[in-house]
Amino acid sequence: MISDRCKGCVNCIRRCPTEAIRIRNGKAQITEARCIDCGECIRRCANHAKTAITDCLDDIQQYKYNIALPAPALYAQFSADTPIESILCALLKLGFDDVFEVARAAEIVSLGIKEYLKRSDIKRPAISSACPAVVRLIQVMFPELIGNLIPIDAPVEVAARIARSAAIHKLNIPSEDIGIWFITPCPAKMTTVKQPLGTEKSNVTGAISISKIYGDLLKALPVQPAGLSGQRASWIGIGWTVSGGENAAVEVSNSLVVNEIGSVSEILEQVTLGKLNHVDHIEALACAGGCIGGPLTVENRFVAQHRIKQRTQKMIAKNVAQGKTLCQSDLEVALGVAERRAIEPRSILRLDEDIFKAMYKVELMEKTLKELPGLDCGSCGSPNCKALAEDIAQGTASKTDCVFILREKVRDLAQEMVRLAEKLPPSLHKTKR
Repeated sequence: MISDRCKGCVNCIRRCPTEAIRIRNGKAQITEARCIDCGECIRRCANHAKTAITDCLDDIQQYKYNIALPAPALYAQFSADTPIESILCALLKLGFDDVFEVARAAEIVSLGIKEYLKRSDIKRPAISSACPAVVRLIQVMFPELIGNLIPIDAPVEVAARIARSAAIHKLNIPSEDIGIWFITPCPAKMTTVKQPLGTEKSNVTGAISISKIYGDLLKALPVQPAGLSGQRASWIGIGWTVSGGENAAVEVSNSLVVNEIGSVSEILEQVTLGKLNHVDHIEALACAGGCIGGPLTVENRFVAQHRIKQRTQKMIAKNVAQGKTLCQSDLEVALGVAERRAIEPRSILRLDEDIFKAMYKVELMEKTLKELPGLDCGSCGSPNCKALAEDIAQGTASKTDCVFILREKVRDLAQEMVRLAEKLPPSLHKTKR
């Protein structure tokens, strides 16, 4: 966060889905244990005080061989008339030695999900684990739903694993000499590189934001693409970048699609209450509209959605004409490289390690909450009255942080001063001459 830009407004704390932000001493403070890197604070901050920490293009110089993993959302930043091959070639011009489309891995993951949903022993609804912000939201706020997460790696991790393995086999170089760089539309993907989900170490070396590399790509775009090798992604994988794209690829009729982190939280609450047990599959994305609405993109999401629609329509017509479909070898790859270990709950801040102190703080919270106005205005610097009660119990806030309680105390103090003034001896009321 850029502290000098923060004006102490409450836009970020009111939109944070995990109540990870507080305003203290006029500045926003983020509790890392609660943050899921959904980027909602970045999107909502009018003063641009919230920023995402990502890698830069110069970082690729640390490796002998570098592979770019462009997210499908990258294609939506350019006109539909700009061939995808040109965008990929532009990445090569910027210094990457090879590219592997994340959309290609999305096709592979789609097949893996199809096979998984055929099983009768899984918890339903099965929840997509492609969006790391949603997975972290479940870890922090809905740990009882971890068993509903589909145990298949996100497309970017599958892409990195395949690309790294192919480079080692082709060039006969050690893995540590290979840099795998994801061109990302959101900060959650960067966090996943440093704190992997369902694996000890990510195959992705780093993440470069689309907004950071976009200008260089524009300058490097070639007129005629050339020099690309390997199989290109189809509309199936590219469609994953918009909300509903995964559902279309998996072809599940009894599926629910939800996007935007607030709406995702509401749906997950419905799942915990057992109201959606009849649903087979839930596609959940933290950003409005899907990855095209990521805070690290540059194009308006509605424009981006239109561009993806144009691209996929052209690709569908072309693929149908050529008779292209996903094949059995793709399924074998999906079952071989896409499955991951189970996700673990993510512990958040406890009231206290000492059970007796924790119980005392719970009692203090309950007592304090009854004394607060219950307006959840956020003016105190906490997202709601319950959060303020917790902060007071933890000693990081006081009741007078509530403007309504402060106003009452000031009023009572003023009345007391008037009463005291009336009790003063008459001689003290006379002014000296």
